[in-house]
Amino acid sequence: MATKDKEKKAPPSAEPESIYINRELSWLAFNLRVLQEAADPTVPLLERLKFLMIYQSNLEEFYRVRIGIMSHRAMLTPDKADPLSGLLPDAVINEVLRVTREQQSMMESIWKAIREELRVNKVDVLDFKKISKVDELMSKKLFGDIRDLLVPKIIDMDQALPFLWSGESNVVAFLGRGTEQKLCIIPIHRVPAYLSFEIDGCQKIVLTPQLVRHFLPLLLKKENILQSAIVEVTRNADVFLSDVQDHADDDLRQKVSTMLTKRRREMPVRVRIYGKLSEPAKATLLKKLRMPEERVFTQNVPFDLSFRSCIGGHDSFRYEERRPARDIGLKKGEYFSYIEKHDLLMCFPFQSMMPFVDLIYEAADDPEVLSIKITLYRMAASSKIAAALAYAADKGKDVLCLLELRARFDEQNNIDYSEMLEDAGCRVIYGLPEHKVHSKLCVITRQHAGNFSRITQVGTGNYNEVTGEQYTDLSLITAREEAGLDAEAAFAALTNGEIPPEAHCLWIAPLTFKPRLMEMLERERLKGEKGRVAIKANALNNVDVMEKLIECSQAGVKVELFIRGICSLRPGVPGMTENITVKSVVGRWLEHSRIYSFGEGEEQRLFIGSGDMLNRNLERRVEAFIEAVTPDTREQLNEVLDALRSDREKSRRMLPDGSYIREEGGEGTSSQEALYRIFSARKVEPVTVEPEPEPEPEAEPLLPLPEAREAEPLPSPPEELYEEEEEESPGGLRGWLWRIFHRG
Repeated sequence: MATKDKEKKAPPSAEPESIYINRELSWLAFNLRVLQEAADPTVPLLERLKFLMIYQSNLEEFYRVRIGIMSHRAMLTPDKADPLSGLLPDAVINEVLRVTREQQSMMESIWKAIREELRVNKVDVLDFKKISKVDELMSKKLFGDIRDLLVPKIIDMDQALPFLWSGESNVVAFLGRGTEQKLCIIPIHRVPAYLSFEIDGCQKIVLTPQLVRHFLPLLLKKENILQSAIVEVTRNADVFLSDVQDHADDDLRQKVSTMLTKRRREMPVRVRIYGKLSEPAKATLLKKLRMPEERVFTQNVPFDLSFRSCIGGHDSFRYEERRPARDIGLKKGEYFSYIEKHDLLMCFPFQSMMPFVDLIYEAADDPEVLSIKITLYRMAASSKIAAALAYAADKGKDVLCLLELRARFDEQNNIDYSEMLEDAGCRVIYGLPEHKVHSKLCVITRQHAGNFSRITQVGTGNYNEVTGEQYTDLSLITAREEAGLDAEAAFAALTNGEIPPEAHCLWIAPLTFKPRLMEMLERERLKGEKGRVAIKANALNNVDVMEKLIECSQAGVKVELFIRGICSLRPGVPGMTENITVKSVVGRWLEHSRIYSFGEGEEQRLFIGSGDMLNRNLERRVEAFIEAVTPDTREQLNEVLDALRSDREKSRRMLPDGSYIREEGGEGTSSQEALYRIFSARKVEPVTVEPEPEPEPEAEPLLPLPEAREAEPLPSPPEELYEEEEEESPGGLRGWLWRIFHRG
């Protein structure tokens, strides 16, 4: 194994290869668990199709980002090995390609089974290799509807290939006779991904790329079509701001926009082909794309499975409805009085994010509130939280939004929101040059009778109402003054473009998170067999943390790791990690919350926050964590951990060799279902506010006051005013936001 960078300690010397797993290969193992959900017969039919769609989408992003990074490393530092597995960059890429091909055969078997089950249930995804005459006629009509939107690009064989955009399907056809051949490219991005019709109660799904490929003779009437296929290119998305510094001014928004343009034109890292091409034809295509054959995948599964959304069918096709509980027992106007007396923990998606939105509106309307400061990483396309912040600014509050423009693949959305929030009167700042601001932190400052008080919120997930119904996350809101002061200090530093200072109550990366985490682990190690560690996170690969976990295990500490995705540490290795267990839950909702628990009983310390145990979260990002200190919040976090411990239905346990197994007899033990039952029914009692004492009656005036007159009603505004406002309000997302906080 290659030595690590000088600033890092070397991993334990006792057979490190038997302890550590390469990050990329561990991620592929996670995506395999997603694929296994698509094969699970207990999962409803359309939900299995959804897991198959997620598997492909995950893999697309993985190749764009991680294989993009590994490709750069293979070019720039080919002899620098991965410090965990000892693999060189090219070896990692080759192993990823091998595992991907291995999983592809499973993916194709699953698709075949799902497609057949859909057909049995009168949903037919048309196969143009064996199509009935009626389906052929209907499909031909649909082709006629989109024909004018198709723009074939025919080139000679010695010409450069037209640019193929990343993630977009193209029909590629070889034309001509004998040696006189041409190449035709038909982009599909201008037409819908699928079309649909119904015959005799059976829904027919027509995938547009396959439709265009089938009816090529109608589109290219004068050409002799030799062979054709559907081709999709995956391009490298590993582009950083440093790559565009010389081509942009000092405005960060402009730099990020330039980066997005550059990303769209990066080199391919993978090519997928649906359909059969001859070896010479495939070689010609790959030569034009400058793509080695080992990075080409020929598959029988459609690239785009989004047609799932148009399928009706029986309720049994989908999960039983589980709506987030919107009512936690508090109404707008009751949050401040409650939080001043009690910490409030919310658990998504079992509870709605709307109470937090109501809190922002309550702050906007409270005359004692001076400011609202918040970090924003990913927001919904029509964000209610952004609308509430804009409303608060309109009400005269000082609203500071730190908007991280470099949230990968959400950059353009965040650029748009930065402009809209500025237009609404918010102060907008951006992340730090060398550190992404990934924290979920909000602080509301009030002034009452000359005294300042603060309400602080720390979460594990984004301020995004859409993912708030799809991901499991936690949010803790407190009026503890020490938490508010730490949050204020963090925002003061970020406003000045500085890393937040060491905090006292909060853990804030990069200065406070890792040292406190290591301190807590060391505290448990010193307890020996009485030590207890339970961590729920999404990923683990930091060597220092893993070394400390190994030391804890060797000291007899019981270590429970609930790691959804990447876990580079093997459990159960004798003499090293035999006291460590690793479980991964993959279910209806994406596990996203982070809980760090140290000790048990009254000595137990419990924290939640935004960061995992990856190198980037510990060292290159701004993250925020808060301790749960009240009996009710501690109890609720322990309920989450207990549900995970009991889950044998949707959890898988890692074996010492790095593979995962699902334990038998787990029906009815789903942690997500258990937590839905607990949190969807949980409410709090509003605090009774004592009424203000009535003022002393004033003395009788010496002279009688003039008789009061009834006030004359104000004239109603003319209807034309509303019409003018509607016409002058901006359109699109900006107009939506304008209408939200100006018109309610």
